[in-house]
Amino acid sequence: QVQLVESGGGLVQAGGSLRLSCTASGRTFSSYSMGWFRQAPGKERKFLAAITWSGGETYYEESVKGRFAISRDNARNTVYLQMNGLKAEDTAVYYCAQGRLPYFAMRANEDDYAYWGPGTQVTVSS
Repeated sequence: QVQLVESGGGLVQAGGSLRLSCTASGRTFSSYSMGWFRQAPGKERKFLAAITWSGGETYYEESVKGRFAISRDNARNTVYLQMNGLKAEDTAVYYCAQGRLPYFAMRANEDDYAYWGPGTQVTVSS
């Protein structure tokens, strides 16, 4: 059974940084692309970043380019999202997701992701 668990969320002041982690189990982690999404109150879930199975390629939603960085450690079955320069509008529940197919580069399409974590809350105070 595949499980994803996010951690690292919390309350931070505007301009601050957080690093989110997502640890996966149940499938060969190093075979699957991973992604990060977020959902703000009253809004649809939105793609943020994706990384290929080897970590060789990354892809970002335009609004977070230069502020957020996705990375992975296949030895630890963990994907990270480093978030810098946080703004009040970054307040949301953040989700990690694992790709549906092995060795396939996922991007923004939620249908390409088969498994999701329960989410971690990030609150940015202004």
